[in-house]
Amino acid sequence: MNTSTRHPHRRRHLRPAVRRLLTVTAAACLAVGGISFALSRSAALPQAVSVPARSTASQAEDSAAQAQQAQAMLDDPRMVLVNHTNKMPDGYTFTTKECGSATAINKTLQTEAADAFLAMQAAAAKDGVTVWMQSGYRSVDYQKNLYDKKTQYFLEKGLSRDEALQQAATIVNPPGYSEHNCGLAADLNSPEHTGLDEGFENTEAFRWLCAHAEEYGFILRYPKDAEAVTEITYEPWHWRYVGPENAALINQSGLCFEDAVALLKKLAAGESVTG
Repeated sequence: MNTSTRHPHRRRHLRPAVRRLLTVTAAACLAVGGISFALSRSAALPQAVSVPARSTASQAEDSAAQAQQAQAMLDDPRMVLVNHTNKMPDGYTFTTKECGSATAINKTLQTEAADAFLAMQAAAAKDGVTVWMQSGYRSVDYQKNLYDKKTQYFLEKGLSRDEALQQAATIVNPPGYSEHNCGLAADLNSPEHTGLDEGFENTEAFRWLCAHAEEYGFILRYPKDAEAVTEITYEPWHWRYVGPENAALINQSGLCFEDAVALLKKLAAGESVTG
């Protein structure tokens, strides 16, 4: 049964703020639609492009428009960055809706994210693939309980309180610092592999998600090649809702979420991001 409740908007820690080899060509900066991440994961230098000479005024207008569009993406509440150094914003509110499996620990997501997941789940089913949502929104109080239990575990192992708190934070984010607290993170599994672990990447469900999740607004939140910047180990089961248009841009960029937000901040500030 669907539920709708209102909650106040508010893991294991392991690419520099922006990937060193990524470049944005002059042509990309002028792309129709504004923010277009024409970024390369394989080439250190941009391809040569022929761009007609333009006036300084036109360049300034383009830069201002790009900065405005980047800021609009940053202001999108679906793009909120929550991690071990970025707490969920005060006053961040949302409604939730149930979309979890019968065995789900936390069965709800933000309403828009839940609707998107259910549409994605139905599309996967048409392709003969079953995807379940096993854990979604966690209240800050629930997160605190998880964190406190993990801290107590390390205290009982003989660590000092400071050491126990620090060690606990490598496994469970402190309350307010977990994406699950904002209702946009979903831990997914399937009948092929019910565990929330790396074994999920060997399933048809994971392969289907990699091919189609973007269409429904979800991105793989902690990719295998981004542990140095996310400070979270690879989690093929952890997917994040950012909206279809944002997901498409982020995936097109080849960036993890932290790097995408860092790049958007540079663009919004009018900084050059060319190689």
